[in-house]
Amino acid sequence: MAKYTIGWMPGDGVGVDVMDATRVVLDKLGFDAEYVHGDIGWEFWKTEANPLPDRTIDMLNNVDAALFGAITSLPKEEAEAELSDELRGTGQVYRSPIVRLRQEFNLSSNLRPCKAYAGNPLNFKDGLDLVVFRQNTEGLYAGVEYHPLPQDVRDKLTQTHPAQMSKMDGVANEDIAISTRIFTREGCRGIVRDAFEYAKDFGYKSVTVVEKPNVVRETSGLMVREARKIAEEYPGIELWETNIDAMCMWLVKNPEDYGVLVASNMFGDIVSDLCAQLVGGLGFACSGNIGKKVAVFEPSHGSAPKYVGMNKVNPIAMILSAKMMLDHLGETDMANKLEAAVEAVIAEGKARTYDMGGTTTTTEMAEAVAAKC
Repeated sequence: MAKYTIGWMPGDGVGVDVMDATRVVLDKLGFDAEYVHGDIGWEFWKTEANPLPDRTIDMLNNVDAALFGAITSLPKEEAEAELSDELRGTGQVYRSPIVRLRQEFNLSSNLRPCKAYAGNPLNFKDGLDLVVFRQNTEGLYAGVEYHPLPQDVRDKLTQTHPAQMSKMDGVANEDIAISTRIFTREGCRGIVRDAFEYAKDFGYKSVTVVEKPNVVRETSGLMVREARKIAEEYPGIELWETNIDAMCMWLVKNPEDYGVLVASNMFGDIVSDLCAQLVGGLGFACSGNIGKKVAVFEPSHGSAPKYVGMNKVNPIAMILSAKMMLDHLGETDMANKLEAAVEAVIAEGKARTYDMGGTTTTTEMAEAVAAKC
């Protein structure tokens, strides 16, 4: 019997390619696991009107951790148009399976390390070591949205915010869409504490909370106020505060000043992609969705439909996501070997995928990393 049971969810497009590549590396390391396939993604939306079938939820309730490749996602009208004939027009509404996954299992912490490996021609600056903590289940991505605007919601908003709503007099409910940004004190405290604990464990000197409390006063304000309280428990680590727009500027100007960043869902999504580009782009951007029951590890890139079947994309983000999974499972020696192999391949410079200016295929890159293990 294998030591671990791992959920295996390739998803759509190049998710399949990078997952297959990662399996090459894990097998070379001798990772003792049974991999259990999980259906997720666009094909299951088209045929079942459910991109995250219940059978996959059941599977994830019985694994030690999971790896996930990528998904295709389209706006509401386009998603409706791609349903099978018998499902089209039946009121089905597409919902992102990865967002639902995060909420179903309360994967409240999203961790995205962004490290500049020596020899990577895409590094903005060598030596960068940034880590983004993103609150993963609340905020704008929680899916509490309205279109058209229900009349009872409009009446309540008119009662509580008459000046703002008066600007919409004469605008039909059908012409108004609302997305809510809901924070809880517990959600704010949880993600900030995770960021400080990580900084303490790995020797970072500061944690920067990235919000916009001067404009988005109630939600961002709650995050900042809770961060200040938690910072008092970590006297050796400075709390820095910055607005999301300014943070983007400072990261381009002097990213070496920062270490651990923490933000709400959408702001964290934005700033983590920026950090990823500083260290080579999404081909190097790994991430983990961490909950108490299960954790799901994935690259930050999408399904890249234009590269499907070409064996072309960079698998390092997925391979490093597997490294995060090994750390999570306590297999630190194996995780360190994997990262050292990635570092060696990048430093050597012989294997470079198209994004790095080379012609190495997805499979060849995985084989190069495996050889260094």
